[in-house]
Amino acid sequence: MNDNPLAKHFRQPKLYIQFPSKGNFYPDGSLEETETGDYPIFAMTAKDELTMKTPDALLNGQATVSVIQSCVPNIKNAWHLPSIDVDAILIAIRIATYGEKMDLTFNIKEIDEERTFEVDLRSVLDQLTSEPYENIIDTDTVRFEVSPLSYKYFTQIAMKSFEEQRLFASVNDDSLTDEEKLSKFNESFSRITDLNIFNVTKSVIAVQFPGEDTVTHAGHIVEFFNNTDKSIYSTVIEHLDRERDKFTVKPFKVTLPQEDIERGAPEEILIPITFDQSNFFA
Repeated sequence: MNDNPLAKHFRQPKLYIQFPSKGNFYPDGSLEETETGDYPIFAMTAKDELTMKTPDALLNGQATVSVIQSCVPNIKNAWHLPSIDVDAILIAIRIATYGEKMDLTFNIKEIDEERTFEVDLRSVLDQLTSEPYENIIDTDTVRFEVSPLSYKYFTQIAMKSFEEQRLFASVNDDSLTDEEKLSKFNESFSRITDLNIFNVTKSVIAVQFPGEDTVTHAGHIVEFFNNTDKSIYSTVIEHLDRERDKFTVKPFKVTLPQEDIERGAPEEILIPITFDQSNFFA
């Protein structure tokens, strides 16, 4: 019980949403479930807004975790939330704080001029929460049960991937001999391969062959993917990519003014909606 006489004036929920995951895939204790499946979303505080403008905290994911736990109090540990919920939750927080409309400024490269377009974030949010996550992969020989990566693992993979891409680019360093370049290339390629395997094995939670017991031991699943046919691995990774894409914000399609088209601009362009401090949380 809060004895602060100002408590009744504290922020209240601005909207309620259903998560794309429908509340599934959360570890025990990380989500306080509601009876209806609708979760309250609060506007950001001044502290939250400053947090979303801290570069280091944004890079390692801590800013996103802190703001989600502040604005979606039913989520007790945002590191554990399914990664498919992240985009929808961030859009909902943006709507709660600034409203449903957002201006996007984009440079039209064909005419080298900027144009500003208005995005209806409510319609984007509705698209993200309308489809189910398919967590079963059935093949002719084996069945897999999968789950979305947690935000923790998703962030770890993203940071490692960024680092590997940076190291991969160093292969073109003119100061290196051909032998050194080849060695760096092989090392980087091996780490990227391991990263892809890590992605799959953290998503697959059960494997079952017909007439056999279901295997859920993480170590056994890792060993299986290190020793299975490429076709099986490809089936799993394609399914995971397809499901992840369903819950990722797509670029915004806009039609350009006729006068821009007459000057050489295309009739339509796709503008990415990115979650960075310069445009989304400002």
